[in-house]
Amino acid sequence: MSAKDTVLEVMKKEGTPLNAGRITEISGLDRKEVDKALKALKDEELIVSPKRCYWEPKK
Repeated sequence: MSAKDTVLEVMKKEGTPLNAGRITEISGLDRKEVDKALKALKDEELIVSPKRCYWEPKK
């Protein structure tokens, strides 16, 4: 499973907006990997930011 898939899965499982630090804690991925995955997911419009620095899957 790629870092993008892992990050998206963590977000769906938690059900609330998460910041990169929390995603790192839950997933066990390196922070740089999480940041890259968030950027890629944002570029693909698969996640949205309801408030600054927090992300959730697009509905």
